[in-house]
Amino acid sequence: MSGGRTVVVVGSSIGGVRTAQALRSEGFDGRVVLVGEEAELPYDKPPLSKQFLSGQWDADRTVLLTPEAAEREGIELRIGVPATRLDVAAKEVHLADGTSLAYDSAVIATGASARPSPWRPESGVHVVRTMADSRALHEDLRREGPVVVVGGGFIGAEVAATASGLGREVTVVDPMPTPIGRVVGPEIGQYFTELHHRHGVATRFGVGVEGIEGSAGDLRVRLTDGTELAAATVVVGIGAVPNDGWLADSGLPIENGVMCDEYSRALDAPDVYAIGDVARWFHPGHREYLRVEHWTNAVEQGVCAAHNIAHPDDLRSYRPVEYVWSDQYDWKVQIVGRPTRGTRHELVGELTGVKPRAAVLYTDEDGHLLGVVTVNWPKALVQCRRMVTEQASFDEALGKVKELAAAAPPRRAASTDTGGGR
Repeated sequence: MSGGRTVVVVGSSIGGVRTAQALRSEGFDGRVVLVGEEAELPYDKPPLSKQFLSGQWDADRTVLLTPEAAEREGIELRIGVPATRLDVAAKEVHLADGTSLAYDSAVIATGASARPSPWRPESGVHVVRTMADSRALHEDLRREGPVVVVGGGFIGAEVAATASGLGREVTVVDPMPTPIGRVVGPEIGQYFTELHHRHGVATRFGVGVEGIEGSAGDLRVRLTDGTELAAATVVVGIGAVPNDGWLADSGLPIENGVMCDEYSRALDAPDVYAIGDVARWFHPGHREYLRVEHWTNAVEQGVCAAHNIAHPDDLRSYRPVEYVWSDQYDWKVQIVGRPTRGTRHELVGELTGVKPRAAVLYTDEDGHLLGVVTVNWPKALVQCRRMVTEQASFDEALGKVKELAAAAPPRRAASTDTGGGR
C-alpha cells in the first residue's frame, strides 16, 4: 500500500503519537518517524494540572508511548531533538542536532505553548503546559503561603482546585465576570464561582492584573482596582499560542496556526498536514477556518490525517463535533458542540448543593442545538453528543434530556473533594 514511503510526524504529544499509531492501524507499512522536542517519553498533558501536579501520579502514569511499544508498532522515536525548519521544496525536516529527515508526507503536530506571563518578577511565577512546568509548580506548592491563579479558564480552575486540595490558600483572578464564562456564558459561569467558594477558594472576577512584583515566597499581585494580593506562588493561565515559529521560513501560510484545507493538508502543500492545537483548518460545515485547543480534537484530527496519508485516493473531510472535559473538585464538566454561539440556554437539573447533576442546552434564534454543557451526568452527555452530531433541534434535545431527568432523579451523595483530575 505504501511501499518505501516515509512519514515524519513532528510533535510527540497526544496528537503526534495518535497520528503515528493510526498510520499503522490504517495499513501504512512505510517508515514512520516521531520527532519530539522534549527529552521526556511522549506523555499526556491533562494530568499536568491535576494528578501529576498534586503528586498523586508519577511520570510513568502519563506516558503515551514507551520505547517497547514504539518498536512493536514500527515507530522510530527521535525525542529530545527539536525540529528547527521545514523545507517544503526539498521535502525535509531539519533538526536541532544538524541532521535532517526526508519525507514523503510530513505531519505538523507541535501543539501550542502557554501564553507567556507579561509579568516577570525574579521568581515564583509559573505557567503549566509541560511536564517541567508542572514539576516546578509542584515544588513551589510545597511551600507554605497563599497562591494566586491568574486566569479563570480550564487550566486556571483545575490548578486552583489542585492547589486547594494540597491545603494552600487560593485566589483566582480574571477580568471576566465568571470562570470559564467564555465557554458557558456568565449566567452558568456563576455556578462555577459558587463551586470555588464552596471549596474555600477566593475569587476576584471582573478585575485584571496590573503587575506582579517580588520573588518566590514573597510576591505582590497588583490588581486594576488598586488592591493588592500577597502570594507565595503565582500561576498564570491566560491562554496558549500555536507552536508555529519554527515554520516561519517554510513558505506555509501561517495565521494563528498552520492554515489547512478540510482534509488537514497545509494550503499549497498537499504533502504536509497539520493537526491539533497548531492547525487552523477549514470546516465545511461551519464554513470557516477553526483552531481548536482540545485533547479530543488532536486525537481525532490525527486519525483523520493518518487515513488521508494512507489512503490518498479516499480522502476524508475533517468535520468534528467539538468536545472537551474538565474535572474540578467533585464536578466532572463535559462540553460538546459550540455553546458560545448560542443566544439562549435552558438548564435541566441543578447546579447547586452537594454533587449536583445538570445539563445546559444552548440554541440560536433558529432553534438549532448548538452545544451542551453537562455536570456529573455522563448519560446526558452521551445522548446530547449524539444529537449535536445529528444536528437535532433544540426542542427535540431538550425533550430527551428532560425524559432522562424524569427517569433517574439526581441522588444526594456525599461530596468527595479530590482536588481535581481529568
